[in-house]
Amino acid sequence: MYPRASHFDYLLILGFKAVDALIIAAVLVAAIKLHGPLWGPGYTIAVLVAVIVFFLVAEVVGLYRPWRGETVSRQFFQLLLVWMWTFFILLLLAYGFKSSSFYSRIAIGIWLITTPFLLSTWRIVGRRVFCYKGRKSNVVVWGSGALYEQLVATISQTPRLGLNLVEHIRDDSVNGSASDTMDPSAEPTISKLGSLVQGAKNGDFDILYIALPTMARAEIAELVDRLADSTLSVYMVPDYFTSSLAQGKWSNLEGIPLVSIYDTPFWGVEGWVKRIQDVVLSSLFLLAAAVPMLLITIAIKLSSPGPVLFKQRRYGINGKEIKVWKFRSMHVCEDEDKIPQARKDDPRITKLGALLRRTSLDELPQLINVLFGTMSIVGPRPHAIAHNKLYRKQIKGYMLRHKVRPGITGWAQINGWRGETDDLYKMEKRIEYDLWYIRNWSLWLDLKIVLLTLLYGFTGKAAY
Repeated sequence: MYPRASHFDYLLILGFKAVDALIIAAVLVAAIKLHGPLWGPGYTIAVLVAVIVFFLVAEVVGLYRPWRGETVSRQFFQLLLVWMWTFFILLLLAYGFKSSSFYSRIAIGIWLITTPFLLSTWRIVGRRVFCYKGRKSNVVVWGSGALYEQLVATISQTPRLGLNLVEHIRDDSVNGSASDTMDPSAEPTISKLGSLVQGAKNGDFDILYIALPTMARAEIAELVDRLADSTLSVYMVPDYFTSSLAQGKWSNLEGIPLVSIYDTPFWGVEGWVKRIQDVVLSSLFLLAAAVPMLLITIAIKLSSPGPVLFKQRRYGINGKEIKVWKFRSMHVCEDEDKIPQARKDDPRITKLGALLRRTSLDELPQLINVLFGTMSIVGPRPHAIAHNKLYRKQIKGYMLRHKVRPGITGWAQINGWRGETDDLYKMEKRIEYDLWYIRNWSLWLDLKIVLLTLLYGFTGKAAY
């Protein structure tokens, strides 16, 4: 028999809450020790109120829901949102009671910045410990086809999800083969769906994933109806997600369930996190690059006639036209309906421009685009209007890359798909990597791309 369900999850959530409260208090104590006056009753009240508000907001956001199957990045965004709301409410209370002057600004600042990162670190460690050592949710998968295979492989090969695949039932009968093929090595074996229903009623497993084609609606409805007499969690995995371009997210419209096939990952808190990241990084990079940009400006003016900056029309988010800034690297400033791509030994490129393009220093003015909000630090590289008109007719899903802001660097670029696209295959691969980035975006992925760009991304064989 499967392991019976217990109160482990409730105890786990209680443990996480206790550690969260301890971290919130400990960070403020440490901040006062490092920089602040002696601890007073005002700080004790601040900690108590912070913990209470944190838990209340966490309940609204769903921070302490069972996290098995949830990504780390999504939990981080939820936690950041809860802490920001908590801190905002604390500030309102402090000003409302006219007690804000009592607290050390530096100590409170340390508390604000450090707490979410320590809470996130604790969660990452806790997830790993309890995923590998603690009780996992026992899972059964019933389905057929490629999506069924992908789901089984994902659960089997991803221990951090906290899911234990105890059985998977391949049912091809809905495709007309009238067969029920199962892994003979799986123990225990569920030979019929009747046994599955009985196991659910007995509490022998926790979750059932159904991955069947939509044509199996009658079979699915019958099983779900029979499972209503159990406490089993049932998830339907629709076959809409088999498309390689699908964004695959659920939402609702006043209670009506919706599935997004093509969408942006930057709705709600994710959009704010992405924008804050862009403003912070672009400001820091502009400060660091101020002197080099001044020297490049002088060098361009002295080396060849023409403007220092080159502005070109390109597609931004949602396909809207934007002006992208670059240091001029050519003798010409082309922005017509037909623009030849830069190629090796291109006579249009100046001697200084060749150096700027090889090192990607010509892209530095785009940090201003990022600061103004027309571009992002990380995203699909923007193409000239003429090239968009050409490739959108030849590559399926080409325009989906414009569901997000274009970037200075991107997943395609650090994987070698930059520079001249002298054949269609190269552009197809670039689009493939761009769409993968959009489907799999996370804050950590952005930071990884930025780091790899700083280490390796400024030069390359295709950079000319």
